[in-house]
Amino acid sequence: MGMIWTKPKIKCALEERGMTLTGLADLNGINPSVMRNVWTRGSRGAEKALAEFLDVKPAELFPDRYPIRKSRLLSKENEALIERAKAQRAADNGCAA
Repeated sequence: MGMIWTKPKIKCALEERGMTLTGLADLNGINPSVMRNVWTRGSRGAEKALAEFLDVKPAELFPDRYPIRKSRLLSKENEALIERAKAQRAADNGCAA
């Protein structure tokens, strides 16, 4: 297993390579505030830019954010129920107009 990356270690590695978060953002066409907030607000683009610059995988830098979970809050049955209700309301509104 490789190094455990922490915020200070990531920032130090950037500094050792003569780079800042703002510079990395500019280099990758990312809004600098998005890059600076990567610690608290996940941004796949910012995470990827950091990882590529440091020659590691994003999952190594942010293991709590990977693998990407695609869980759904609503079940398919409830989604269908909601869609039917929306369609019914739309139909009712169409009749009233």
